[in-house]
Amino acid sequence: MAPELAVIRSPAEEAILARYPAFKARQAHWGGARVVRLRDAAFDLLKSRGLPNRRVEEWKYTDLRALMRDLAERFEDFTDDLVRQAEALAPSVPVADATRILFVNGRNVTRVKPEGFEVRTLAEGGEFAPSVMAALARERDYSDNAAVALNTAFMDDTIVLRVPEDTILKKPIHLAFREIGDKPFSTFPRVLVVVEEGAFATIIETHDGPDGVAYQTHALVEIEAGTGAKVEHVRINAAGDQALALSTLGVHLADGVEFSTFGLTTGAAASRHQIFAAFDGEHIKASIRGSTLLRGKQHADTTMVIDHRKPHGESRELFKSVLDGESRGVFQGRINVHPGAQKTDGKMAAHALLLSEDAEVDVKPELEIFADDVVCGHGATSGALDDELLFYLKARGIPQNEAEALMVQAFVGEAIEPVTDEALRDAITAAVEKWLKARM
Repeated sequence: MAPELAVIRSPAEEAILARYPAFKARQAHWGGARVVRLRDAAFDLLKSRGLPNRRVEEWKYTDLRALMRDLAERFEDFTDDLVRQAEALAPSVPVADATRILFVNGRNVTRVKPEGFEVRTLAEGGEFAPSVMAALARERDYSDNAAVALNTAFMDDTIVLRVPEDTILKKPIHLAFREIGDKPFSTFPRVLVVVEEGAFATIIETHDGPDGVAYQTHALVEIEAGTGAKVEHVRINAAGDQALALSTLGVHLADGVEFSTFGLTTGAAASRHQIFAAFDGEHIKASIRGSTLLRGKQHADTTMVIDHRKPHGESRELFKSVLDGESRGVFQGRINVHPGAQKTDGKMAAHALLLSEDAEVDVKPELEIFADDVVCGHGATSGALDDELLFYLKARGIPQNEAEALMVQAFVGEAIEPVTDEALRDAITAAVEKWLKARM
């Protein structure tokens, strides 16, 4: 008789198993059978697989089981004073003249009715537009991802934003995620943005939180763009210096969509930002870019999967990382060209600049092509600052720190430059300058 093998679970895994039944019971009043099935499926996945470790290929460089030592208690102590405090705080990257949707510790607390688009929650029930219903019913290839499963199992609502057909939003939508607290807590915000056919929207996503608090964020933002829509998305991670920040951007694009996203990461002790983009129409154009600035012992992972499913798709991916101290940066990117996705044009590049001998970068670009008439390529580089260029700048009287700062700004500027909103682009550049000044 073979001996029974005991399953050894981490404290975080034990906490997930212990807290889910009570949480499910508290949330039974909304969502109906569909939400129950989603939650249960996510919980069953976490129960059977546990948290991924370095033996799981897509988590090889970010061992979530080791990083997530416990599941902090969900934040529940909401008060009017807490909301007023959050409303008074400016994001780390100032966002001027935008319609703000404020989330405090994962909960939507917006009190002002926006103009030009609709904001609702699944918990309030009622009828939703056909575009929203189609988005909610859509199967996601990434639903079995561990970070997404954590969000799904413990989501307390889904915030739905809908930009109606042919609407041109003059002001950006600002999804402001503000964490406040002085002891560890967890948040699980979930947002669905539907930009209908022919509409245009700029979506800004900021994540800010306190230093010195080991809080956790498990966020999911999904964007559905209808035929001919144009969407620009900018995401800023300025989480607190002890935070664990897990976030996922899920994107579904229809015929003729023009989509752009840029992400800047400077915060969190450990973070992983995932991008899953489905090109589910013809003649789609997408630009996916990011810059990561790390120091100390920070760990930041950007993982991306691009699925070209239809012909004539064009994607450009560019990621720039700057690493100082003992920090570690990770980039994993894969372009999948499905059968029938002829005339696909996809190019991916990841470049890292190491400012310290103790810094580390892991880069893993991949192509998986099942069509024979495509133009695809990828590349990756890593290295230190150019000594000759540094000498050139110093020889003209520029101090070493300033010379290095100029070179770093030029390095990350290539990824920032395509941001079309000038004020937002300037604000991002100012955030880079602030990071560099703190380094001096």
